Amino acid sequence: MTGMRVLLVEDDAVIREATQLALERHGFAVTVAGDGLTGLTSYRAERPDVALLDLMLPGMNGVSLCRQIREEGSTPVIMMSARADPIDVVLGLEAGADDYVTKPFDSTVLVARIRAVVRRIGRAAPPPPDGAVKMFGELEVDRDALEVRLAGRPVELTPTELRLLLCFVDSPGTVLTRDVLLEQVWDYQWGGDSRVVDVHVQRLRAKIGQDLIETVRGFGYKLKGSP
Repeated sequence: MTGMRVLLVEDDAVIREATQLALERHGFAVTVAGDGLTGLTSYRAERPDVALLDLMLPGMNGVSLCRQIREEGSTPVIMMSARADPIDVVLGLEAGADDYVTKPFDSTVLVARIRAVVRRIGRAAPPPPDGAVKMFGELEVDRDALEVRLAGRPVELTPTELRLLLCFVDSPGTVLTRDVLLEQVWDYQWGGDSRVVDVHVQRLRAKIGQDLIETVRGFGYKLKGSP
């Protein structure tokens, strides 16, 4: 992953410079911006491999910038926030972010998160076990083409949402814990924040139907029915 292009949008000059230097030491090519509007311009010009966005930015905040990036492409987005307030975390994830880190963070942790998100996006879905098109009511999942349709209409999913859906599709009726989903979808080999899972499940439900993925209180989630 040497030479991976990272867009870093951070308004604090000290944090921006320190983070840039840390990432460059790990072999990343870093483009920096100090506000949201400049960050959007840089994103459109550079089309980076991953975007790191501070939540609180002048001009255009991180949530708005994330939404715009998500409308224009599937670039992985990691939100950065000085606060671990659940509202901040949820806002960032609901805007389309794939992950988030809380400042101050260790540079090795940030690098691990970047590599994990790019690695899983690069393999947007594991090889199909049987190549079959699977139907769950009106939901159609084509594992070969990596396409999803609902009542015959295409459903646009981010790579992370697609991987999440395929985890459920591969184990219909099986309860998948948040820890299992964090490992399989987010490539976390250590404990992660379950809010990442919960918000992505909510986003997935909004796109494929609220009733297909059932919450098993105290355990996790499962996909109803069988193909």
